[in-house]
Amino acid sequence: MILHIDMDAFYASVEELDNPALKGRCVIVGGQSERGVVSAANYEARKFGVHSAMPIFQARKSCPGAVFLPPRMARYGELSELIMSILREFSPLVEPISIDEAYMDISGCERLFGGVGEMARRIKRRIREEVGLSCSIGAAPNKFLAKIASDMDKPDGLTIIAPEAMDSFIQSLSIHKVPGVGKSTGERLRSMGISTLGDVRRYPEDLLVKRLGRFGNRLTQFARGIDQSAVTPDSETKSVSAEETLPSDTGDKEFLKRYLMGQAERIARELRSLGVRGRTISIKIKESDFRQVTRSISIREATQSSDVIIREAVRLLDGYPISKKIRLIGVSVSHLTSAAEPVQTDIFEQTDVRNSHRRRLDEAIDTITERFGTDAIGRASLKEHK
Repeated sequence: MILHIDMDAFYASVEELDNPALKGRCVIVGGQSERGVVSAANYEARKFGVHSAMPIFQARKSCPGAVFLPPRMARYGELSELIMSILREFSPLVEPISIDEAYMDISGCERLFGGVGEMARRIKRRIREEVGLSCSIGAAPNKFLAKIASDMDKPDGLTIIAPEAMDSFIQSLSIHKVPGVGKSTGERLRSMGISTLGDVRRYPEDLLVKRLGRFGNRLTQFARGIDQSAVTPDSETKSVSAEETLPSDTGDKEFLKRYLMGQAERIARELRSLGVRGRTISIKIKESDFRQVTRSISIREATQSSDVIIREAVRLLDGYPISKKIRLIGVSVSHLTSAAEPVQTDIFEQTDVRNSHRRRLDEAIDTITERFGTDAIGRASLKEHK
């Protein structure tokens, strides 16, 4: 059996935990500008129709009396680590899939912690007692059904789909509850007369593939109760990224560069804290009509240097012809390797002395930032931006 543990309104619940005066009020965490989006809303705010990814201006209209708070990612990460450590006490096979949810393979753990229901209740109790937060748990023979089950009885719920109950559950499961079925896919399935996952069984797989592409294969497997994806513990970080919705749409490249520089600084700091370097640097651009564009470059040697990431991100932006105003800009670094691996010096571009100077400068900035905060030191151009 697989468990899916999903923390209830995690960001908003942490804010209530740290400030009990917020209890009973509508709490919305997200971007503070009118162009920002909701990261999380507590259940009081959800009664007014507020949901994650909703524009902040719309959330203010829907729930004018709400408390709007900026995200505190360091605090959320601290509690997330505590939650994951509790889960690992019950099974070594824990796969975090985001800051507030994880899969657990509990096969063979019953003799230590009791049956599925007993184990799930013990996990919920430990998280509530040691962290002060509630979670919802779904249990099923595979990952996709466990994830669906965890959403069946929120908040603070527990839903178990036993192997012998799988068939009847699938037969009556709304197709819109299936992971990967969005608005357009749902409309196509509805036009075929498919309203539940069980209805999918009436159609041959090749027809579903013709209508839905590769997702047709996956949907056919789901309808048969098949999901062979394993719980993979401690998956490594594959990339580090940062992005921001701009205060107003702009085509000013100098303005955009200042955002890229700030994002690159944060990414480089996180790479150094993780002890990794990256070889591929990418920028993400979302235009005013919501068209999304990415541009990437792979450098010869992996880096965690602020200067190198800034240089390459700016070079990518310089090479992008702006035809429409831009509403969002972002940077990411991927193809990560351990910083402990030796780096071969590029004699044509970076000397040992220059690398040493950069490294010492980055370390000094990290020390000051850790002690006095991110506003204590920074590039002059970023200070002008503020």
